Amino acid sequence: MRGNRPAVVAALAVAAIVVAGCSAHHDDDTGRATGRAPGIAATAPATAPPAGTVIASPAVGLLVSDPQTGHLAATDPAGTTLRLIDPDDPGAARALPLPAPAAALVPGGPGQVLVAAGRRVLRVDMTSAAITAVPVDGQVRSVAQRGDGTLAVGLDGGRVQILGADGKPVHTVTGLGTVDEVVADGSAVATLDLAQTTLTQLDLGRGRPGLALRAGLGTTHVIGDRFGRLLATDTSGNGLLVYTTDQLLLRQRFPVGAGPYAIAYDERSDTVWLTLTGTNEVAGFDLSTGIPVQVGRFATVRQPNSLTIDNRTGEMFVGSATGDGLQRVRADQRKRGQ
Repeated sequence: MRGNRPAVVAALAVAAIVVAGCSAHHDDDTGRATGRAPGIAATAPATAPPAGTVIASPAVGLLVSDPQTGHLAATDPAGTTLRLIDPDDPGAARALPLPAPAAALVPGGPGQVLVAAGRRVLRVDMTSAAITAVPVDGQVRSVAQRGDGTLAVGLDGGRVQILGADGKPVHTVTGLGTVDEVVADGSAVATLDLAQTTLTQLDLGRGRPGLALRAGLGTTHVIGDRFGRLLATDTSGNGLLVYTTDQLLLRQRFPVGAGPYAIAYDERSDTVWLTLTGTNEVAGFDLSTGIPVQVGRFATVRQPNSLTIDNRTGEMFVGSATGDGLQRVRADQRKRGQ
């Protein structure tokens, strides 16, 4: 996921549009802006005692769990250092200086994480800490690993490139706005533009943007789940947004609380969890019905701007952007709401 960024104030559109050059959007002006400066996570109040246990940790910017090892990768808020953390032995964490500030940190291949850093995508081995750099033609804003091993890389200038195993472009899509996040699910690739608060599905075969939708009042983060849906936190609109990608449509819009920000999907229980920076909480929702059903809510460390789930065990980790620690919550504790 990405780190602290301005969430953008805009209106919610519920009709799909085709993007060709300059796009037109039909807006449904529901809700109001929060009044915060564009895009920063809501400032957290004094916190209640957090659930689970808290591991001492410097302030966390980006956070991700490696599905193979269960180890964590975390950056500082400035994105200049990457820490590799074994949750069972946090004192042995390794700090790796990055060649440029990290714009994104996501799972890579087995035992790897990917870091978008300057004009390179870094493949970081979670066991050896070895770094392999993939140079790209532009400033990397976002990156995602696709199921076939290729990379979807969001670049400056409104471009997305699909890179093959040799690092060379296989497809290039131009004509986008800013590519602040990119999501790759199956053959589908979609991007999030914070400035326009829009989600855009890419037409890779034609090398151009496809369908696009206005995404809430100020969507900050978007991820995919195993059902091919896009799940997004509307930080300015205090809501959870659920889209389908077979045809890009908004299927669910649900109020969740103050300042939803970081988001993660638990494959074991098919639930989505998101942090609420306005109240120092994390909340989980079952999406199996037409309306999200809350399955848990509990207190977090202060300023919970990052969140990840170990899908081997169901353990959840929440990072504090103010240095109040790294919170660890077991699956059974989440079920009890402790």
